[in-house]
Amino acid sequence: MSAQPLAPRYDPSRSYEWNFENAPSPLSVAVPPFPGEQTFCGLPVASPLGIPAGPLLNGKWCLYYAGLGFDVLTYKTVRSSPRDCYPLPNLQPVDCGQLNGNETELPVGNTMHGTWAVSYGMPSMGPEFWQRDITATRDALPADKLLSVSVVGSMQPGWTIDDLARDYARCARWARDAGADTVEANLSCPNVTSCDGQLYQHPRDAALVAAQLRDAIADTPLILKIGYLPDTALAKQLIDAVAPYVQALAMTNSIATTVRTPAGKLLFEGQCRGICGDAIRQASVNQVATLHTLIQQQGHPLEIIGVGGVQNGTHVEHYLTAGAHAVHMATAPMMDPLVAIAIREHWSGAAHSDRHERPRNTDKR
Repeated sequence: MSAQPLAPRYDPSRSYEWNFENAPSPLSVAVPPFPGEQTFCGLPVASPLGIPAGPLLNGKWCLYYAGLGFDVLTYKTVRSSPRDCYPLPNLQPVDCGQLNGNETELPVGNTMHGTWAVSYGMPSMGPEFWQRDITATRDALPADKLLSVSVVGSMQPGWTIDDLARDYARCARWARDAGADTVEANLSCPNVTSCDGQLYQHPRDAALVAAQLRDAIADTPLILKIGYLPDTALAKQLIDAVAPYVQALAMTNSIATTVRTPAGKLLFEGQCRGICGDAIRQASVNQVATLHTLIQQQGHPLEIIGVGGVQNGTHVEHYLTAGAHAVHMATAPMMDPLVAIAIREHWSGAAHSDRHERPRNTDKR
């Protein structure tokens, strides 16, 4: 990898609010081209590399990573009303190998070795802020970059699933009107206990939400973010239920476990937290392969966005080979903001020049 400037990064020792207010300024960095013609949900894009909602706290963070080789920037999940972040630690290193989804508990790690438990709780600024910020961000992004906006409904006491769906749709409409190129509905968050964090496990409810989202944003591409789903029968039901309304599924939004200290104390009041980073990579690649096969068998024109544990060009290749159309990463760029430069250098070599010359689904429906 060629010499690059020192890149600022998210500081896990400081609060979410501090990191929100102290976003780095864009760097002047040479970005190698990615071979082949690429699309994302039917829209032209320079590479399959993107960042999911986690690290992109606001527009300044989006612009920072846009200059470092990422072409799809997913604005961190927004709500119809403000929501505070959980207290520190928000990113707790854990010690483990590759997970299989059956784990119920992991030990705390003293240092970060590629995997951490994530504890944010899907915080959000109020819509009066994030709508203005999305508009300003889209205006400042280069034309060849895509801004995706992650949205979630906020379940309230006494609400039905219809009420929750309307709240999802309200946020999605606001995001589209503010300038989002695509909208991603977060149907999976292991860090909250309300039903908005587990919708992907309930196909009928997920379809009801997806239908309202589709009505709200017309022909804007719609993505559903889902969690770990090892039940093939349930995965098939989910695909059949949401396929009429969406362009893509993004997976995997972590694997949930509890976390214990060496002294035997359970962190986070004993509640599960999503494990993200290297340890979920193989499980997520396997899920991509399984759902890709189901999508092909059922004839649905759905794309898959592979997420989980990507650290280098070889990992990108594993996801694309498994059936992902795009590959997004969060943990690696939070640790090394220049990781996309290295990945693009890996893929720009002659040995990889034809890897992406394969049929692409560009049906916008």
